[in-house]
Amino acid sequence: MNLSMITLLQAQGAGQAGGSGLTMLLMLALIFVVMWLFMIRPQQKRQKELNAFRDSLKKGDKVVTVGGIYGTVLEVNDNKVMLEIDKDVKIKVDKASLVKDFSEAQQA
Repeated sequence: MNLSMITLLQAQGAGQAGGSGLTMLLMLALIFVVMWLFMIRPQQKRQKELNAFRDSLKKGDKVVTVGGIYGTVLEVNDNKVMLEIDKDVKIKVDKASLVKDFSEAQQA
C-alpha cells in the first residue's frame, strides 16, 4: 500500500512540472507582447513620423538639427539640406540630422 502511494505522488509531481513549463512559456510570451506594445511599437511610430517630416521639407521651413543648430531651409537635395542660420551664413547639413520643425504653422 505504501508503494502505490509513492507512485501516485510521483505521477502528480510529474503532472505539475509539465504545467509549470507551459506557464513559464506563457509568461515569456506575455513579457514579449508587453515589451512590443510599450517599447518597440512606439519607437517605430516615431521613426515613421521623423521620416515623413524629413521627406516633406521645403524651402522656408524653420528646423533644428541634432546638434542644436536652428536654421531656415533654403534648398533641399536628395539627402542634403542648405540651411541659413543667420543673415548670409549658410551651412549644408545631412537631411538625417534634422529632427524638429519650428515653422509658424507648427507653433500655432
